[in-house]
Amino acid sequence: MHNQIFEKYTKADKSSLIPLLQEVQAIYGYLPEDALTDVSEYVKLPLSRVYGVATFYNQFRMSPLGENVIRVCRGTACHVKNSSNLLFALEDALNIKAGETTRDKKFTIELVNCIGACSIAPVITVNDDYFGRITTKDIPSIVKKYAGKTKTNGVTVTEEAV
Repeated sequence: MHNQIFEKYTKADKSSLIPLLQEVQAIYGYLPEDALTDVSEYVKLPLSRVYGVATFYNQFRMSPLGENVIRVCRGTACHVKNSSNLLFALEDALNIKAGETTRDKKFTIELVNCIGACSIAPVITVNDDYFGRITTKDIPSIVKKYAGKTKTNGVTVTEEAV
C-alpha cells in the first residue's frame, strides 16, 4: 500500500515528508511504526527525525483511535463550568487518561481547546454527538450509551441489532 503513496513523490525529497505522513495517516488512521520506517527510507531522513516531526504536530497520531472518540472541551466557558471534573469522571469510568484509547479500542479521550458550543458549557462530544450542560453524574449513562454500539463502514449499529 505504501508504494501507491510513494509513487506520487520524488525519492529522497525531504520536502515531501509531511504530505507523505498525512497520506499514510489518511489510510491507517494513525502512523504505524513500519510506515514511519518506510517513509524514513524513502525521503532519506533518519527515523528519529521522521518520528520527531510526527510527534511535534498535533495532526498526527501514533496510535489508532477508538471506535468512539470523546472530546472534552477545555475552553474558557467550559473550564469555568468545571469541565475538568468531566474529564476526571471519564478517565475514571474508562480507566484511561486523556490521549489514550481503551484496551478494547471502544473509546479514546481527547482534549480540545474549544468545541464552539460555549452557550451550553460544559460540553463534550462523542463522535458527532454533542452533550451540553452535563455533570459528572451524566458520564456513566453517556459511556453506557456508546459501549454497546459498533461502527461498521461509518454506520453506527447497536449491538442488540447485530
